[in-house]
Amino acid sequence: AVQLVESGGGLVQPGGSLRLSCKASGFTFSTNAMAWVRQAPGKGREWVSGIDRDGNTAYTASVKGRFAISRDNAKNTVYLQLNSLKTEDTAKYYCARGFSGSLNAGQGTQVTVST
Repeated sequence: AVQLVESGGGLVQPGGSLRLSCKASGFTFSTNAMAWVRQAPGKGREWVSGIDRDGNTAYTASVKGRFAISRDNAKNTVYLQLNSLKTEDTAKYYCARGFSGSLNAGQGTQVTVST
C-alpha cells in the first residue's frame, strides 16, 4: 500500500526556516511526480509545490523564491525547504503523489509561524 510519512514541522519565528521531509513507500517513487500541499485552519487545501520525475519544479506564487522542493530517489524522499517564513505560512503540510497533489497524501506535519 502507498505510504507517505511527513516530518520536520514545528514552531518557528517569522523569518525562520524549516525543512520538511516525506518518506514514500509502496510505489515506484522515481517514476512519480510528487507535491506538497497545505491546509491552514478554517481554509481549504492549497497546492504549494510540485516536482516531476525529471526534477522540474513549480510553486504557487505566494511561496516562489522562499520555498524549494527537491527529491532524492535513492532515499524515496521528497523535501520542502521553507525559508523566510511568514505567519500566513502556518498550516498543516502534506506530501502527495502526483504533480498536482491529487493522489495519495500523508498524514501531514504542522508548521506554525509565530512570535
